[in-house]
Amino acid sequence: MEAMKTIDEDIKNKTFRSCYLLFGEEAYLKKQYRNKLISALAKPGDTMNFSSYEGKDISPGELVDLAETMPFFAERRLILAEESGFFKNSSEMMANYLKEANPSTCFLFVESEVDKRSKMYKAVKKYGAAVEFSIQNEALLTKWILGRIGREKKKIAKPTLKEFLNRTGSDMSSIDRELEKLLCYTQKKDVVEEEDVKAVVTNRIENRIFEMTEAISGRGRKKALELYYDLLALKEAPMRILFLIVRQFRILSEVKELTARGYGSPEIAKKVGIPEFAVRKHQAQSGNFTGDALLLALKDAASLEEDVKTGKLNDKIAVEIFIVKYSKMEEKL
Repeated sequence: MEAMKTIDEDIKNKTFRSCYLLFGEEAYLKKQYRNKLISALAKPGDTMNFSSYEGKDISPGELVDLAETMPFFAERRLILAEESGFFKNSSEMMANYLKEANPSTCFLFVESEVDKRSKMYKAVKKYGAAVEFSIQNEALLTKWILGRIGREKKKIAKPTLKEFLNRTGSDMSSIDRELEKLLCYTQKKDVVEEEDVKAVVTNRIENRIFEMTEAISGRGRKKALELYYDLLALKEAPMRILFLIVRQFRILSEVKELTARGYGSPEIAKKVGIPEFAVRKHQAQSGNFTGDALLLALKDAASLEEDVKTGKLNDKIAVEIFIVKYSKMEEKL
């Protein structure tokens, strides 16, 4: 949050740096700050002084040449480069140029992934600002959602808000989209109720996968298979379903290990990459498996995937085999 405040302060004071790097998993916030900087640094429709590039084929030499061109009847030139890969392959030309870049040019880099050891990352951090947008924790998401609901002069109880977050997850783009639907649906109401959330908020496929894993761990083979057939009816590919089940088992394995090592919920959430509010549910689910069983499940899934790829098994049947195997035993796996 402090890094985001840096950008807000720069915009407020109109004291801009020569380069900015926006990166990380939280796409919604990253896009918001990308647009904030563009609005602050370039006039609408100014194609003479604002240039945009995207993709791995961006030429560093072309950017440098453009950066050396003085702005046309404007205070500065803005160059936007998105998903350039410069921060993974260490573009030396760009890194060296940033040391003594044209003061009337501002670079705005937007990336999904960066290598913090790269020359480009170090150069931007030294001569500009590198801002990481991580998945937000439950407290910040709750504050943001309550703020949006409050501006509409509505209220929402904690259990209802929890149900909303359980359905949307921690992705702010998803939350924004589903919240808009919820607010429209409850336009004539002062209080958002749980039945409203259940009526309009999309239950993500990941939630169904969690329910399926919960059914498997609770030896509920019938329910697990019903959930699987429901996903197939929704045109979800069997191998994508298996991929998501494997991801869920991997999360359970990591949560179980970290819990055993004494880590608290905030640390587990950060290390595993799940919302803090979901840690307790994962801990409860992982308690139905031994650590060895979770590792065996991952190996079995890999073996089934290989059988599908080599034509030994039908993809739909492969997933059924996995579900049946891990939901049939009465003793703790």
